[in-house]
Amino acid sequence: MKHAGSCLCGGIQYEIAGPLTDVLNCHCSMCRKLHASAFRTRAKVRSADWKTVTGEELIKFYESSPGEHKGFCSNCGSSLYTKFDANPEVYGFPLGTLDTDPEVQAERHVYVDSKAPWFEITDDLPQHAEYD
Repeated sequence: MKHAGSCLCGGIQYEIAGPLTDVLNCHCSMCRKLHASAFRTRAKVRSADWKTVTGEELIKFYESSPGEHKGFCSNCGSSLYTKFDANPEVYGFPLGTLDTDPEVQAERHVYVDSKAPWFEITDDLPQHAEYD
């Protein structure tokens, strides 16, 4: 399955040639702030499966934690992926910039002890206090 997506301004377009795995909803405060939302739905993708089609020069990185780098569009701010110094073969990929159906759904909620106090989780997915 090939997935395609873009940032809000369209300056960056990308393709993912492999599977989206370990799909979850993260409620940690960093994900909430980065995405200005109650949580971030993300998957793991192999870095070798990621291809930036256009706009590579627009991708900038912010080191949110030691060794964890959030990639985003320097023009519109769209969050694209997270790369990890300790695990360079995998990216953390938020599903929100996909233009195609990911054909996957979240399997669990993590960092629910940090969830936004104004948000109630109403589904039956497993909930974890940490990343499990």
